[in-house]
Amino acid sequence: MKTAIITGGTSGIGLATAKIFLAKDFNCILVGRSPARFENIKSELVGNFEFISADIRKVSDCDKIISETVKIFGGIDALINCAGIYHEGAITSTDEKIFDDIFSTNTKGTFFVTRAAVNELIKSRGSIVNVASDAGIKGNYFCAAYSASKGAIVAFTKSLALELASFSIKVNCVAPGDILTPLTVNQLKTSKSTIEDLAKFYPLGRIGTAEEVAEAIYFLSTANFITGAILSVDGGLTA
Repeated sequence: MKTAIITGGTSGIGLATAKIFLAKDFNCILVGRSPARFENIKSELVGNFEFISADIRKVSDCDKIISETVKIFGGIDALINCAGIYHEGAITSTDEKIFDDIFSTNTKGTFFVTRAAVNELIKSRGSIVNVASDAGIKGNYFCAAYSASKGAIVAFTKSLALELASFSIKVNCVAPGDILTPLTVNQLKTSKSTIEDLAKFYPLGRIGTAEEVAEAIYFLSTANFITGAILSVDGGLTA
């Protein structure tokens, strides 16, 4: 039985991804900072799964995720880097603490969880799927730090795909647009916009769902001849 690690696995895209992998008979490790949040959602999950409480902003916790996964399930076949935070605001209102938190979570955490997992993924000839954003492809207004952190994930994906190709490890990335998740709901509260306002920008006339992004993640994680790809899941926003 194969094993997948999903960071940010207790909500939004991460939770939807865990459900799909479990339905495909994977063992799943859900990683998050809040054991209470996991307790709230675990009744939604069916299959073999465990929760690891970790803060991916800390390198020691990144290493712990991998070592505990190996102890529980024996190896790793897929790493899904979903954990992330969002911040809007002018560059003049983005202080060092906000900047560091965005990059520590979105970029540093993805890098060091991946670094910790590589040796196990070499053994399984496994796969890595990172979650970036349309903001990492084209840049979005009023969120320069967030866009930069996700742009880094796009470049990281392409570079690592080349580095790990000789080990038959596939490294890909999804770049979602606005997705109906708790993160987006909180964003809307701050900006006083509505889902209908966002939908107007999308050629398909709506924003996406977490399940639609999760389907793309599963596809990339199991594809045998795709690596270094950035798959836009954005209803045509960046077309």
